[in-house]
Amino acid sequence: MYLPRQFQAEDWALAQRLMREHPLATLVNIDDQGFPFASHLPLKLELCEPNGQPSLLLGHLARANPQAAHLAQRPEALVIFLGPHAFMSTRVYPDLQRVPTWNYLSVQARVRIRLLSGEKAKDAMLKQLIGEHDPPYADQWRGLPEKYTHGMLSAIVAFELQVIDIQTKIKLNQHRPESHAAMHAAYASGNPRERELAQWMSELGMAGNAK
Repeated sequence: MYLPRQFQAEDWALAQRLMREHPLATLVNIDDQGFPFASHLPLKLELCEPNGQPSLLLGHLARANPQAAHLAQRPEALVIFLGPHAFMSTRVYPDLQRVPTWNYLSVQARVRIRLLSGEKAKDAMLKQLIGEHDPPYADQWRGLPEKYTHGMLSAIVAFELQVIDIQTKIKLNQHRPESHAAMHAAYASGNPRERELAQWMSELGMAGNAK
């Protein structure tokens, strides 16, 4: 992705946080006509390298999704996690010669796919995903008829995504410190996405002189 130096984040803890707090990712690879094909699906960050760099993601697709076949044939893909985002008005600047923009946080990873085979591997993967969002459902799942669970497992294609390369972009007008206090104040009083950006600004020391 386009990544100017002022927006490049090299702290792996920030990448992990974005991937865990915004798990609905976009998985993109190439279809049989050579055109990008995208699916939106939850992914679970499972492993990190000793230095904290994310290294493995878990997920699954419906078997009926054409991308399942694309992944088997072309086992590299792009994964995009989009964090909070919001419009930024020029009113945050003390001068008028400015243009509006859109602020956002994102993680983009190039991955290598390993398809998981067998019900046992699929079941283990699903339990990890369920455990992330709805742990009590695990007991309900175990109590369902085998015919039902077998059918559900047969209807999905599960996979692991090994992270080959990863980039984190935090675009919060870092290069314009004169805008930070007003921008933080505007976001802090805005909608949920804007308030989330204000929280990130505070944690990154970008709240300016906002009270």
